[in-house]
Amino acid sequence: MKKKFIVVLGGGESGIGAALLAKKNGLKIFLSDSGIILNKYKKILVENQIPFEEKGHTENMILKAIKVIKSPGISRENILIKKINFLGIPIISELEFGKSYLNSSYIISITGSNGKTTTSSIVYQILKKDGFHVGIAGNIGNSFSKEVLKKKEFYVLEVSSFQLDDCFNFRSNIAVLLNITRDHLNIYKNFQGYISSKFRIVTNQNKEDIFIYNYDDPIIKKELKKYKILSHCIPFSIKEELKVGAYIKWNNIFFRKKKNKKEICLLNIEKISLKGDHNLYNILASVIISKILNVKKKSIIHSLLDFSPIEHRMEKVLNINGVQFINDSKATNVNAVFYALKSMNSPTIWIVGGKDKGNDYSELLPLVKKKVKFIIFLGKKNKKFINFFQDFIDIIIITECLKNAVRIAYILSMPGDNILLSPACSSLDIFKDYKERGHKFKQEVKKIFYEKNRYFF
Repeated sequence: MKKKFIVVLGGGESGIGAALLAKKNGLKIFLSDSGIILNKYKKILVENQIPFEEKGHTENMILKAIKVIKSPGISRENILIKKINFLGIPIISELEFGKSYLNSSYIISITGSNGKTTTSSIVYQILKKDGFHVGIAGNIGNSFSKEVLKKKEFYVLEVSSFQLDDCFNFRSNIAVLLNITRDHLNIYKNFQGYISSKFRIVTNQNKEDIFIYNYDDPIIKKELKKYKILSHCIPFSIKEELKVGAYIKWNNIFFRKKKNKKEICLLNIEKISLKGDHNLYNILASVIISKILNVKKKSIIHSLLDFSPIEHRMEKVLNINGVQFINDSKATNVNAVFYALKSMNSPTIWIVGGKDKGNDYSELLPLVKKKVKFIIFLGKKNKKFINFFQDFIDIIIITECLKNAVRIAYILSMPGDNILLSPACSSLDIFKDYKERGHKFKQEVKKIFYEKNRYFF
């Protein structure tokens, strides 16, 4: 009798991690990708003797699997996925598959429309500094399944809505919901569908677990009333002093674990290198996690003081003749751009655009009127963007070339200006991902710097 096998759909980071974990645990595995698998991943598959295919799916084989592990990038509306569902073959997420091989590890999952990467990185750094045996994975770095092979005691997971869509039994000891703003509406049928995806992070928790949420977020506040949440809820706020949770008062971070308990003052926010309201929310969520896990106060403080902004998120690239270039390529939705523009203290030339995700740009209008001198639209289809802003900005440039966007921005700039790449859109119309877009932006900025200074080298 033939040994039953499992199929992994998708040969990216999550698919490769799932295939490795399955192979190491003696399962018969087959990986299939409709596109081209990167050479670095092919090498892993070959070295571990994992059979695979690319540039198409062999349906006759896939539909004989006993289980399918689906990469989050594959839509549930995909024809092959519908056929798998029709035949009753179980489809599970890579997160659930990874967790099935952990007996006692503590799971901290972090989601939200914005701030997931920063918050996950802060928490990881704090726990590591305090001596925790901790790994970081999910939508950041390695896939969860790959990290599971390392058998850490604690895992910090950055979790996207696409990953949560495929989670039915995945449970976190600590779940964090940072915010919910309009995003991915080119994928979800409506905003409520996206909201429901985000709330999956809490629905499988039990009364022993912790749910940390943004008290200031109106959508989270409203949606909380619809769910029967069993876990212990702890909020954070930068606007109000809370009876329980983390908050800002007198420019200091405070935490109160229980009602009527004495508040603990941790740190003055002026000392922290991460600036902006959006980062304060990330920091407060991180503080709550740290206090729940009894991290030493000095480890929290030192980590926050040492933490640097993550790459592609409000990253200061170079100042050339008084003009500051800022790489915010990770800002792929309106809310992220809102906080980027809000933090601008000088006249700004804004490089924006890409693949629209069903955005509503009206939230940005007051900030654009106040802070933006010129707009440079970068992308193939920016008609919606252009139509919205053309009556409010005198100079609008349209280009499909990042090199042109950067050079035009510099030509239009004056000393004291900011040139901000903060796209509000996905990069997929021109680039592989936001990282490639950010790296190429930085390369073009550096070329200008060396051209301007070549006689001094």
